[in-house]
Amino acid sequence: MPHRGPDDRGDWVAPGGRVALGFRRLAIQDLTEAGHQPMQSSSGRFTLVFNGEVYNHFALRRELGSSVTFRGHADTETLLAGFERWGIPETIRRTQGMFALAVWDEERAELTLGRDRIGKKPLYLYQGGGVLAFGSELRALRALPGFSAAVDPQALASYLRYLYVPAPLSILAGVRKLLPGHLLTVQRAEQADTEGTPYWSPIEAASTGNGAPIPGGSESAAVDALEELLGDATEQRLISDVPVGALLSGGIDSSLVVALMAKRAAGTVRTYAVSFPEEGFDESAHAASVAAHLGTTHTTFDLSSRDLLDVVPQLPELFDEPIADPSCVPTYLVCKLARRDVTVALTGDGGDEAFAGYNRYRWGGKLLRAAALVPGPLGRLLPSSSPRATATRSRSVGQQSAAGRRARLFQVLRERNPADRYAALMSAEVRVENLLSSRALAADIAQHVLNTPGRPLEERMMLCDQLRYLPDDLLAKVDRASMAVSLEARCPLLDYRVLEFAWRLPLGLKIRAGSGKWILRELLARHVPRALFERPKMGFSAPVAAWLRGPLRDWAEELLGTPSEHLDAAEVQVAWRSFLDGAEDRVPLVWALVTFRAWEERWRGPATGASPLAE
Repeated sequence: MPHRGPDDRGDWVAPGGRVALGFRRLAIQDLTEAGHQPMQSSSGRFTLVFNGEVYNHFALRRELGSSVTFRGHADTETLLAGFERWGIPETIRRTQGMFALAVWDEERAELTLGRDRIGKKPLYLYQGGGVLAFGSELRALRALPGFSAAVDPQALASYLRYLYVPAPLSILAGVRKLLPGHLLTVQRAEQADTEGTPYWSPIEAASTGNGAPIPGGSESAAVDALEELLGDATEQRLISDVPVGALLSGGIDSSLVVALMAKRAAGTVRTYAVSFPEEGFDESAHAASVAAHLGTTHTTFDLSSRDLLDVVPQLPELFDEPIADPSCVPTYLVCKLARRDVTVALTGDGGDEAFAGYNRYRWGGKLLRAAALVPGPLGRLLPSSSPRATATRSRSVGQQSAAGRRARLFQVLRERNPADRYAALMSAEVRVENLLSSRALAADIAQHVLNTPGRPLEERMMLCDQLRYLPDDLLAKVDRASMAVSLEARCPLLDYRVLEFAWRLPLGLKIRAGSGKWILRELLARHVPRALFERPKMGFSAPVAAWLRGPLRDWAEELLGTPSEHLDAAEVQVAWRSFLDGAEDRVPLVWALVTFRAWEERWRGPATGASPLAE
């Protein structure tokens, strides 16, 4: 996968051929041969492939002491020294970073696979024919002789409902994703339990932080504590031997990250934004104003409708597992822009889920509590979808027209417990089984969190999103879009210490006066005038409804009109025709159907060789 690592390649096979490791390197720290992977520890006991960054690895070297001699200054070498001293699990628990890794322990004859706490970096697993195979993308596994590429019916149902495939499922049967914050130790491939063991979880972080005193004892002290912590997380993510910049949307989260960068970077910060031709989607002027205030070297790429549309047919190549988040398109384009100048870019991802930024936490919590008061028989009498009335254009999949909001309200009111109500709130379409030839049901994404009392409903919604929506939609999108152009994306707000800090804060420091992210707003106001960021949340999306009814209609119509063994052709046409008639509540589902069919056409066959992404 040269797009994930254009700078170097390596492989290693253990004596006897029991385990083989391969790696493509995007060189960030220590650009010399001393950073080459796979890398062995000084004793030869451990052999490691490691995708990602350990931001505190110089601090770990100080803990290891002068008795350890290092060949270079790569964080991979630091990990191996830690494995020799502390063992694998303890070393991983000491890290601050993002990663997927595989390490072979020759002494114990076992393989350990691991993934970072939040799920920034992906790790897919395939078990079959006496082999356990693993890789950062599905395309790596397809190269395995005898690999089966059958679609998983439950994964497809889940994708159509939620617009992403929730872990541990993958779109392919027999392939699973290692969950974030998990380690998996394997001694025999055919007997491996691919679930793994957690070493960190947002559930544990929330439980530990629940009821803890406000850091510093006052609101202003809490803001001070957050500034110190987030400033340190940002400074850690500036460590690099290659140029570093930032993606700046002009919203609260990315503006705060850039403000903290500007205070800590050695030189002028470089920031990047994209400008949309559609006014309702364009935040580039806000980003430029923030950049001007902070004194960054700012670049805006003015997208044309053609720029955006040209990316859509490429999505199956960029994302070898389907994801129906329309912001994939602008995310890829802004990463491509930034990669002209920098190899690393900081982003503002994570602020919404940690500090209650989404509108659904404010009005959704009220809606879910109100829905609990609706008698069951009355809820079941409500229509399952909104009337097919032509409505104003949907701004995005996540923020729909009045017709779409009515449909969502009816869906929520029909459900009987908090988890099912929240799943309905997060669904593109609740009833998707009729669209599938298998009639499979979608996976549950909320049962064990939303139905557990003991904390406010809004916090349970946030916790659910940290477990599901954040890693499986948002972070998967950012990883694939950035890695497609060999750009490393780093997210200070996703430092696990920041998440643990956020769980110590009472809800009133997150949601106040009808707005979310109160404490982030207070912190940002220390660096940027409020007039530059206090405005309704816009989000980062694309006008897919207008595309599908306009320039992409013929392409979409051909895809949906071609039979698929996985979809009920008649039901697909019902959804398509209702969308064309103006039913805005069908926009997310139709986009998901079109995206899946494009993916299926690209990937349903056998492995097709090297990815054109590297060209």
